[in-house]
Amino acid sequence: MRVSVVLFTADLRMHDHPPLRAALAGGGRAVPLFVRDSGIATAGFGAPNREAFLRDCLADLDAGLRSRGGRLVLRSGDVVEETCRVAAQVLAGEVHVSAGASGYAQRREERLRAALERDGRRLVVHEAVTTVLPPGAVSPSGGGSHFAVFTPYFRAWSRQAPRDPLPAPRAVRLPERSVASDRMPVRGGVRGLSPGLAVGGEKDGRRRMTAWLRDGLAGYEEGHDDLAGDATSRFSPHLHFGTLSPVELVARARGVGGPGAAAFERQLCWRDFHHQVLAARPETSSADYRPRGDRWRDAREQAADDVAAWRSGRTGFPVVDAAMRQLAHEGWMHNRGRLLTASFLTKTLYVDWRVGARHFLDLLVDGDVANNQLNWQWVAGTGTDTRPGRVLNPVRQGRRYDPDGAYVRRWVPELADLPGPAVHEPWTLPAEERARYDYPEPIVDLAAGRDRFHRARDRG
Repeated sequence: MRVSVVLFTADLRMHDHPPLRAALAGGGRAVPLFVRDSGIATAGFGAPNREAFLRDCLADLDAGLRSRGGRLVLRSGDVVEETCRVAAQVLAGEVHVSAGASGYAQRREERLRAALERDGRRLVVHEAVTTVLPPGAVSPSGGGSHFAVFTPYFRAWSRQAPRDPLPAPRAVRLPERSVASDRMPVRGGVRGLSPGLAVGGEKDGRRRMTAWLRDGLAGYEEGHDDLAGDATSRFSPHLHFGTLSPVELVARARGVGGPGAAAFERQLCWRDFHHQVLAARPETSSADYRPRGDRWRDAREQAADDVAAWRSGRTGFPVVDAAMRQLAHEGWMHNRGRLLTASFLTKTLYVDWRVGARHFLDLLVDGDVANNQLNWQWVAGTGTDTRPGRVLNPVRQGRRYDPDGAYVRRWVPELADLPGPAVHEPWTLPAEERARYDYPEPIVDLAAGRDRFHRARDRG
Protein backbone atom coordinates (compact mmCIF):
# COMPACT_ATOMS: atom_id res chain seq x y z
CA MET A 1 0.00 0.00 0.00
CA ARG A 2 1.56 3.30 -1.14
CA VAL A 3 1.09 6.10 1.39
CA SER A 4 1.81 9.79 0.81
CA VAL A 5 1.37 13.01 2.70
CA VAL A 6 -0.20 15.92 0.81
CA LEU A 7 1.00 19.17 2.36
CA PHE A 8 -1.54 21.91 1.63
CA THR A 9 -0.22 25.47 1.60
CA ALA A 10 -1.76 28.19 -0.60
CA ASP A 11 -3.92 25.63 -2.43
CA LEU A 12 -6.83 24.93 -0.09
CA ARG A 13 -9.11 23.13 -2.53
CA MET A 14 -9.91 19.71 -3.97
CA HIS A 15 -10.66 20.72 -7.57
CA ASP A 16 -7.62 20.95 -9.84
CA HIS A 17 -5.18 19.88 -7.15
CA PRO A 18 -2.26 18.00 -8.77
CA PRO A 19 -0.54 17.03 -5.48
CA LEU A 20 -3.71 15.39 -4.13
CA ARG A 21 -4.47 13.63 -7.40
CA ALA A 22 -0.88 12.36 -7.69
CA ALA A 23 -0.91 10.99 -4.15
CA LEU A 24 -4.17 9.12 -4.78
CA ALA A 25 -3.23 7.81 -8.23
CA GLY A 26 -3.15 4.06 -8.69
CA GLY A 27 -4.95 3.32 -5.47
CA GLY A 28 -2.61 5.34 -3.28
CA ARG A 29 -3.60 6.50 0.17
CA ALA A 30 -3.02 10.01 1.37
CA VAL A 31 -2.88 12.09 4.52
CA PRO A 32 -4.05 15.62 3.68
CA LEU A 33 -2.09 17.91 6.00
CA PHE A 34 -2.06 21.61 6.78
CA VAL A 35 0.47 23.07 9.21
CA ARG A 36 -0.30 26.38 10.86
CA ASP A 37 3.16 27.77 10.25
CA SER A 38 4.75 29.43 13.28
CA GLY A 39 7.23 31.09 10.93
CA ILE A 40 4.51 33.05 9.17
CA ALA A 41 3.07 34.28 12.46
CA THR A 42 6.53 35.31 13.66
CA ALA A 43 7.10 37.27 10.44
CA GLY A 44 3.96 39.31 11.09
CA PHE A 45 1.81 37.97 8.26
CA GLY A 46 -0.95 36.57 10.47
CA ALA A 47 -3.35 39.49 10.05
CA PRO A 48 -6.85 39.01 11.56
CA ASN A 49 -8.73 39.21 8.24
CA ARG A 50 -6.56 36.56 6.61
CA GLU A 51 -6.67 34.42 9.74
CA ALA A 52 -10.48 34.43 9.71
CA PHE A 53 -10.64 33.68 6.00
CA LEU A 54 -8.07 30.90 6.46
CA ARG A 55 -10.20 29.33 9.19
CA ASP A 56 -13.17 29.31 6.82
CA CYS A 57 -11.01 27.65 4.17
CA LEU A 58 -9.68 24.96 6.48
CA ALA A 59 -13.13 24.06 7.77
CA ASP A 60 -14.51 23.91 4.24
CA LEU A 61 -11.60 21.78 3.00
CA ASP A 62 -12.00 19.39 5.91
CA ALA A 63 -15.72 19.04 5.19
CA GLY A 64 -15.07 18.38 1.51
CA LEU A 65 -12.44 15.74 2.26
CA ARG A 66 -14.73 14.05 4.79
CA SER A 67 -17.50 13.84 2.20
CA ARG A 68 -15.09 11.76 0.11
CA GLY A 69 -13.89 9.53 2.92
CA GLY A 70 -10.89 11.57 4.04
CA ARG A 71 -10.19 14.38 6.46
CA LEU A 72 -7.74 17.23 6.94
CA VAL A 73 -5.03 16.76 9.55
CA LEU A 74 -4.22 20.09 11.17
CA ARG A 75 -0.97 20.71 13.01
CA SER A 76 0.73 23.81 14.40
CA GLY A 77 4.41 24.67 14.59
CA ASP A 78 7.37 24.38 12.25
CA VAL A 79 6.21 23.10 8.86
CA VAL A 80 9.23 20.89 8.26
CA GLU A 81 9.17 19.29 11.68
CA GLU A 82 5.44 18.62 11.68
CA THR A 83 5.38 17.28 8.12
CA CYS A 84 8.27 14.90 8.81
CA ARG A 85 6.58 13.77 12.02
CA VAL A 86 3.31 12.94 10.23
CA ALA A 87 5.15 11.22 7.35
CA ALA A 88 6.99 9.01 9.85
CA GLN A 89 3.81 8.14 11.76
CA VAL A 90 2.03 6.83 8.65
CA LEU A 91 5.17 5.38 7.00
CA ALA A 92 4.73 7.66 3.99
CA GLY A 93 7.25 7.32 1.18
CA GLU A 94 6.51 10.73 -0.37
CA VAL A 95 5.31 14.19 0.50
CA HIS A 96 3.52 16.10 -2.26
CA VAL A 97 3.42 19.91 -2.18
CA SER A 98 2.71 22.82 -4.51
CA ALA A 99 5.64 25.04 -5.49
CA GLY A 100 5.82 28.50 -3.96
CA ALA A 101 7.36 31.67 -5.38
CA SER A 102 8.46 33.66 -2.35
CA GLY A 103 11.89 33.39 -0.77
CA TYR A 104 10.25 31.99 2.36
CA ALA A 105 8.46 29.28 0.37
CA GLN A 106 11.65 28.39 -1.50
CA ARG A 107 13.62 28.06 1.75
CA ARG A 108 10.83 25.98 3.30
CA GLU A 109 10.90 23.63 0.32
CA GLU A 110 14.68 23.23 0.54
CA ARG A 111 14.53 22.48 4.26
CA LEU A 112 11.70 20.00 3.79
CA ARG A 113 13.47 18.16 0.98
CA ALA A 114 16.66 17.82 3.00
CA ALA A 115 14.84 16.62 6.12
CA LEU A 116 12.79 14.05 4.21
CA GLU A 117 15.83 12.71 2.38
CA ARG A 118 17.57 12.15 5.69
CA ASP A 119 14.61 9.95 6.64
CA GLY A 120 14.67 8.08 3.33
CA ARG A 121 11.61 9.85 1.97
CA ARG A 122 11.03 11.97 -1.14
CA LEU A 123 9.59 15.42 -1.68
CA VAL A 124 7.52 15.82 -4.86
CA VAL A 125 6.99 19.46 -5.85
CA HIS A 126 4.15 20.26 -8.27
CA GLU A 127 4.30 23.34 -10.48
CA ALA A 128 1.43 25.43 -11.87
CA VAL A 129 -0.89 24.88 -8.91
CA THR A 130 -1.03 28.42 -7.52
CA THR A 131 -0.27 30.15 -10.85
CA VAL A 132 -1.34 29.53 -14.45
CA LEU A 133 2.25 28.92 -15.59
CA PRO A 134 5.15 28.18 -13.26
CA PRO A 135 7.64 30.98 -12.64
CA GLY A 136 10.39 30.48 -15.18
CA ALA A 137 8.15 28.65 -17.67
CA VAL A 138 8.82 31.48 -20.10
CA SER A 139 12.02 33.51 -20.16
CA PRO A 140 13.40 36.37 -22.27
CA SER A 141 14.89 35.29 -25.60
CA GLY A 142 17.97 37.41 -24.94
CA GLY A 143 18.72 35.60 -21.71
CA GLY A 144 17.92 36.35 -18.10
CA SER A 145 15.99 34.53 -15.42
CA HIS A 146 12.74 36.47 -15.77
CA PHE A 147 10.86 39.19 -17.60
CA ALA A 148 11.22 42.67 -16.12
CA VAL A 149 8.45 44.27 -18.24
CA PHE A 150 4.89 42.99 -18.44
CA THR A 151 4.02 43.38 -22.14
CA PRO A 152 6.72 41.05 -23.55
CA TYR A 153 5.97 38.63 -20.73
CA PHE A 154 2.30 38.66 -21.68
CA ARG A 155 3.12 37.92 -25.31
CA ALA A 156 5.34 34.97 -24.34
CA TRP A 157 2.86 33.79 -21.69
CA SER A 158 -0.01 33.87 -24.20
CA ARG A 159 1.84 31.51 -26.55
CA GLN A 160 2.05 28.81 -23.87
CA ALA A 161 -0.67 26.23 -23.31
CA PRO A 162 -1.57 25.79 -19.63
CA ARG A 163 -2.05 22.27 -18.35
CA ASP A 164 -5.58 20.87 -18.32
CA PRO A 165 -7.43 21.41 -15.02
CA LEU A 166 -8.12 18.27 -12.99
CA PRO A 167 -11.43 17.23 -11.45
CA ALA A 168 -11.76 16.75 -7.73
CA PRO A 169 -11.13 13.16 -6.61
CA ARG A 170 -14.23 11.06 -6.08
CA ALA A 171 -12.72 9.37 -3.04
CA VAL A 172 -9.88 10.17 -0.65
CA ARG A 173 -8.43 7.01 0.85
CA LEU A 174 -6.70 7.36 4.21
CA PRO A 175 -3.93 5.04 5.44
CA GLU A 176 -4.69 2.45 8.09
CA ARG A 177 -2.50 4.29 10.61
CA SER A 178 -4.31 7.32 11.95
CA VAL A 179 -2.65 10.52 13.16
CA ALA A 180 -3.78 13.10 15.66
CA SER A 181 -5.06 16.46 14.48
CA ASP A 182 -5.61 19.81 16.14
CA ARG A 183 -9.18 20.95 16.41
CA MET A 184 -10.42 22.99 13.45
CA PRO A 185 -10.52 26.67 14.47
CA VAL A 186 -13.56 28.81 13.77
CA ARG A 187 -13.80 32.37 12.54
CA GLY A 188 -15.62 33.49 15.67
CA GLY A 189 -12.42 33.27 17.68
CA VAL A 190 -10.64 36.02 15.71
CA ARG A 191 -10.71 39.59 17.00
CA GLY A 192 -10.27 42.81 15.06
CA LEU A 193 -11.96 41.74 11.82
CA SER A 194 -13.22 44.07 9.14
CA PRO A 195 -17.03 44.14 9.49
CA GLY A 196 -17.68 43.34 5.83
CA LEU A 197 -15.13 40.55 5.46
CA ALA A 198 -16.09 37.94 2.84
CA VAL A 199 -16.58 34.24 3.55
CA GLY A 200 -13.72 31.89 2.73
CA GLY A 201 -13.59 28.34 1.41
CA GLU A 202 -13.70 26.43 -1.85
CA LYS A 203 -17.48 26.03 -1.73
CA ASP A 204 -18.06 29.77 -1.67
CA GLY A 205 -15.27 30.37 -4.19
CA ARG A 206 -16.80 27.99 -6.72
CA ARG A 207 -20.23 29.49 -6.20
CA ARG A 208 -18.79 32.94 -6.92
CA MET A 209 -16.88 31.61 -9.93
CA THR A 210 -19.94 30.04 -11.52
CA ALA A 211 -22.09 33.13 -10.97
CA TRP A 212 -19.48 35.64 -12.17
CA LEU A 213 -18.45 33.72 -15.27
CA ARG A 214 -22.13 33.59 -16.19
CA ASP A 215 -23.16 37.14 -15.30
CA GLY A 216 -20.03 39.27 -14.92
CA LEU A 217 -17.35 38.16 -17.33
CA ALA A 218 -18.94 39.59 -20.48
CA GLY A 219 -18.87 43.13 -19.09
CA TYR A 220 -15.45 42.89 -17.47
CA GLU A 221 -13.47 44.71 -20.17
CA GLU A 222 -15.65 47.80 -20.02
CA GLY A 223 -16.54 47.74 -16.34
CA HIS A 224 -13.54 46.53 -14.35
CA ASP A 225 -12.30 50.07 -13.60
CA ASP A 226 -15.73 51.40 -12.61
CA LEU A 227 -15.40 51.99 -8.88
CA ALA A 228 -19.10 52.14 -8.09
CA GLY A 229 -20.01 49.39 -10.55
CA ASP A 230 -17.96 46.85 -8.59
CA ALA A 231 -17.61 44.75 -11.74
CA THR A 232 -14.38 42.98 -10.79
CA SER A 233 -14.47 39.27 -10.01
CA ARG A 234 -13.43 39.60 -6.34
CA PHE A 235 -11.57 36.30 -6.77
CA SER A 236 -8.32 37.63 -5.30
CA PRO A 237 -8.85 36.23 -1.76
CA HIS A 238 -9.70 32.83 -3.25
CA LEU A 239 -6.64 32.95 -5.48
CA HIS A 240 -4.44 33.93 -2.55
CA PHE A 241 -5.59 30.98 -0.45
CA GLY A 242 -5.91 28.70 -3.47
CA THR A 243 -9.57 27.87 -3.04
CA LEU A 244 -9.89 28.63 -6.75
CA SER A 245 -7.44 27.41 -9.38
CA PRO A 246 -6.01 30.04 -11.77
CA VAL A 247 -5.55 27.26 -14.34
CA GLU A 248 -9.24 26.41 -14.17
CA LEU A 249 -10.22 30.09 -14.30
CA VAL A 250 -8.28 30.58 -17.53
CA ALA A 251 -9.78 27.44 -19.05
CA ARG A 252 -13.33 28.41 -18.13
CA ALA A 253 -12.92 32.03 -19.23
CA ARG A 254 -11.58 30.88 -22.59
CA GLY A 255 -14.60 28.61 -22.85
CA VAL A 256 -16.84 31.67 -22.59
CA GLY A 257 -14.67 33.83 -24.85
CA GLY A 258 -15.10 37.44 -25.88
CA PRO A 259 -13.40 40.72 -24.90
CA GLY A 260 -14.30 40.29 -21.24
CA ALA A 261 -12.57 36.92 -21.08
CA ALA A 262 -9.45 38.32 -22.76
CA ALA A 263 -9.28 41.23 -20.33
CA PHE A 264 -9.76 38.91 -17.36
CA GLU A 265 -7.07 36.55 -18.62
CA ARG A 266 -4.68 39.49 -18.88
CA GLN A 267 -5.21 40.20 -15.18
CA LEU A 268 -4.41 36.59 -14.31
CA CYS A 269 -1.25 37.00 -16.38
CA TRP A 270 -0.32 40.05 -14.30
CA ARG A 271 -0.51 37.80 -11.24
CA ASP A 272 1.79 35.24 -12.88
CA PHE A 273 4.13 38.05 -13.90
CA HIS A 274 4.60 39.22 -10.33
CA HIS A 275 5.16 35.66 -9.12
CA GLN A 276 7.91 35.08 -11.67
CA VAL A 277 9.60 38.35 -10.66
CA LEU A 278 9.48 37.40 -6.98
CA ALA A 279 10.69 33.86 -7.65
CA ALA A 280 13.73 35.23 -9.48
CA ARG A 281 14.30 38.17 -7.13
CA PRO A 282 13.02 37.15 -3.65
CA GLU A 283 14.61 40.22 -2.07
CA THR A 284 12.01 42.43 -3.78
CA SER A 285 9.54 41.52 -1.06
CA SER A 286 11.18 44.37 0.84
CA ALA A 287 13.85 45.91 -1.44
CA ASP A 288 13.38 48.10 -4.52
CA TYR A 289 13.45 46.22 -7.79
CA ARG A 290 14.86 49.35 -9.44
CA PRO A 291 16.23 51.74 -6.81
CA ARG A 292 15.67 55.39 -7.64
CA GLY A 293 17.76 56.95 -4.88
CA ASP A 294 14.65 58.06 -3.00
CA ARG A 295 14.96 59.88 0.30
CA TRP A 296 11.41 59.33 1.44
CA ARG A 297 9.74 61.57 4.00
CA ASP A 298 9.92 59.90 7.42
CA ALA A 299 6.51 58.35 8.13
CA ARG A 300 7.04 58.69 11.90
CA GLU A 301 8.22 62.29 11.89
CA GLN A 302 7.95 64.50 8.80
CA ALA A 303 4.88 62.75 7.36
CA ALA A 304 3.30 61.26 10.50
CA ASP A 305 0.10 63.32 10.29
CA ASP A 306 -0.23 62.73 6.54
CA VAL A 307 0.17 58.96 6.93
CA ALA A 308 -2.38 58.89 9.76
CA ALA A 309 -4.87 60.80 7.60
CA TRP A 310 -4.25 58.43 4.68
CA ARG A 311 -4.76 55.33 6.82
CA SER A 312 -7.99 56.62 8.33
CA GLY A 313 -9.50 57.93 5.10
CA ARG A 314 -9.35 61.60 6.11
CA THR A 315 -7.03 63.11 3.48
CA GLY A 316 -9.59 65.56 2.11
CA PHE A 317 -9.54 63.83 -1.28
CA PRO A 318 -12.85 61.94 -1.42
CA VAL A 319 -11.96 59.10 -3.81
CA VAL A 320 -8.77 58.32 -1.85
CA ASP A 321 -10.68 58.36 1.41
CA ALA A 322 -13.48 56.21 -0.02
CA ALA A 323 -11.01 53.54 -1.08
CA MET A 324 -9.21 53.53 2.27
CA ARG A 325 -12.51 53.20 4.11
CA GLN A 326 -13.55 50.34 1.86
CA LEU A 327 -10.30 48.60 2.82
CA ALA A 328 -11.00 49.05 6.51
CA HIS A 329 -14.58 47.82 6.22
CA GLU A 330 -14.17 44.88 3.83
CA GLY A 331 -10.52 43.90 4.10
CA TRP A 332 -10.53 44.35 0.33
CA MET A 333 -10.23 47.27 -2.05
CA HIS A 334 -11.17 47.81 -5.68
CA ASN A 335 -8.12 47.53 -7.94
CA ARG A 336 -8.47 51.08 -9.25
CA GLY A 337 -8.65 52.26 -5.65
CA ARG A 338 -5.40 50.41 -4.87
CA LEU A 339 -3.63 52.20 -7.69
CA LEU A 340 -4.75 55.69 -6.78
CA THR A 341 -4.28 55.35 -3.00
CA ALA A 342 -0.78 53.97 -3.57
CA SER A 343 0.10 56.77 -5.97
CA PHE A 344 -1.22 59.34 -3.51
CA LEU A 345 0.92 58.00 -0.65
CA THR A 346 4.14 57.39 -2.56
CA LYS A 347 4.14 60.27 -5.02
CA THR A 348 1.82 63.01 -3.81
CA LEU A 349 2.87 62.58 -0.15
CA TYR A 350 6.30 61.11 -1.03
CA VAL A 351 6.16 58.38 1.62
CA ASP A 352 8.03 55.08 1.29
CA TRP A 353 5.95 52.41 -0.49
CA ARG A 354 6.81 49.93 2.29
CA VAL A 355 4.68 51.98 4.72
CA GLY A 356 1.66 51.56 2.48
CA ALA A 357 2.39 47.94 1.65
CA ARG A 358 2.57 47.12 5.35
CA HIS A 359 -0.78 48.79 6.03
CA PHE A 360 -2.36 46.89 3.15
CA LEU A 361 -0.94 43.60 4.45
CA ASP A 362 -2.39 44.38 7.86
CA LEU A 363 -5.89 44.54 6.38
CA LEU A 364 -6.12 42.85 2.98
CA VAL A 365 -7.67 39.41 3.04
CA ASP A 366 -5.86 38.80 -0.26
CA GLY A 367 -2.59 40.18 1.12
CA ASP A 368 -0.05 38.42 -1.06
CA VAL A 369 3.68 39.15 -0.99
CA ALA A 370 4.13 38.93 -4.76
CA ASN A 371 1.12 40.96 -5.79
CA ASN A 372 1.01 43.42 -2.91
CA GLN A 373 4.69 44.32 -2.70
CA LEU A 374 5.37 44.37 -6.43
CA ASN A 375 2.22 46.32 -7.24
CA TRP A 376 3.22 48.89 -4.63
CA GLN A 377 6.66 49.13 -6.22
CA TRP A 378 5.09 49.41 -9.67
CA VAL A 379 3.04 52.41 -8.55
CA ALA A 380 5.93 53.95 -6.61
CA GLY A 381 8.13 53.77 -9.70
CA THR A 382 10.73 51.53 -8.06
CA GLY A 383 9.42 48.33 -9.64
CA THR A 384 8.70 47.15 -13.16
CA ASP A 385 6.69 50.14 -14.40
CA THR A 386 8.16 51.62 -17.56
CA ARG A 387 6.77 55.08 -16.63
CA PRO A 388 8.11 55.53 -13.10
CA GLY A 389 7.41 59.26 -13.04
CA ARG A 390 3.66 59.14 -13.58
CA VAL A 391 1.51 60.63 -10.79
CA LEU A 392 -2.19 59.82 -10.62
CA ASN A 393 -4.36 62.86 -9.92
CA PRO A 394 -7.09 61.74 -7.47
CA VAL A 395 -9.57 64.35 -8.67
CA ARG A 396 -9.24 63.31 -12.31
CA GLN A 397 -9.27 59.66 -11.29
CA GLY A 398 -12.46 60.19 -9.34
CA ARG A 399 -14.20 61.98 -12.18
CA ARG A 400 -13.13 59.31 -14.65
CA TYR A 401 -13.81 56.15 -12.67
CA ASP A 402 -16.59 57.38 -10.39
CA PRO A 403 -18.26 60.00 -12.60
CA ASP A 404 -21.54 60.08 -10.68
CA GLY A 405 -19.82 60.02 -7.29
CA ALA A 406 -21.69 56.90 -6.18
CA TYR A 407 -18.55 55.19 -4.86
CA VAL A 408 -17.56 58.24 -2.83
CA ARG A 409 -21.08 58.70 -1.46
CA ARG A 410 -21.18 55.07 -0.33
CA TRP A 411 -17.92 55.16 1.60
CA VAL A 412 -17.78 58.84 2.60
CA PRO A 413 -21.38 59.35 3.75
CA GLU A 414 -20.68 62.82 5.15
CA LEU A 415 -20.51 63.94 1.49
CA ALA A 416 -23.63 62.04 0.38
CA ASP A 417 -25.67 65.21 -0.18
CA LEU A 418 -23.15 66.87 -2.48
CA PRO A 419 -24.39 67.13 -6.07
CA GLY A 420 -22.67 65.66 -9.12
CA PRO A 421 -18.97 66.36 -9.69
CA ALA A 422 -18.73 68.53 -6.55
CA VAL A 423 -18.37 65.35 -4.51
CA HIS A 424 -14.82 64.99 -5.85
CA GLU A 425 -13.83 68.60 -5.00
CA PRO A 426 -15.71 69.65 -1.86
CA TRP A 427 -13.08 72.30 -1.10
CA THR A 428 -14.30 74.32 -4.10
CA LEU A 429 -17.61 75.01 -2.39
CA PRO A 430 -18.16 78.36 -0.64
CA ALA A 431 -16.80 78.37 2.92
CA GLU A 432 -20.24 78.57 4.54
CA GLU A 433 -21.40 75.55 2.56
CA ARG A 434 -18.24 73.55 3.34
CA ALA A 435 -18.86 74.13 7.02
CA ARG A 436 -22.00 71.97 6.79
CA TYR A 437 -19.95 68.86 6.11
CA ASP A 438 -17.77 67.08 8.68
CA TYR A 439 -15.00 66.56 6.19
CA PRO A 440 -11.36 67.74 6.29
CA GLU A 441 -9.66 70.18 3.99
CA PRO A 442 -7.04 68.59 1.65
CA ILE A 443 -3.85 67.69 3.50
CA VAL A 444 -1.68 68.60 0.51
CA ASP A 445 -1.78 70.77 -2.57
CA LEU A 446 -1.70 68.34 -5.50
CA ALA A 447 0.57 70.45 -7.67
CA ALA A 448 2.99 71.04 -4.77
CA GLY A 449 3.03 67.34 -3.96
CA ARG A 450 3.71 66.40 -7.57
CA ASP A 451 6.53 68.96 -7.83
CA ARG A 452 8.10 67.72 -4.58
CA PHE A 453 8.11 64.16 -5.91
CA HIS A 454 9.71 65.11 -9.22
CA ARG A 455 12.34 67.27 -7.55
CA ALA A 456 13.23 64.44 -5.17
CA ARG A 457 13.46 61.90 -8.00
CA ASP A 458 15.58 64.27 -10.07
CA ARG A 459 18.01 64.63 -7.16
CA GLY A 460 18.10 60.85 -6.73
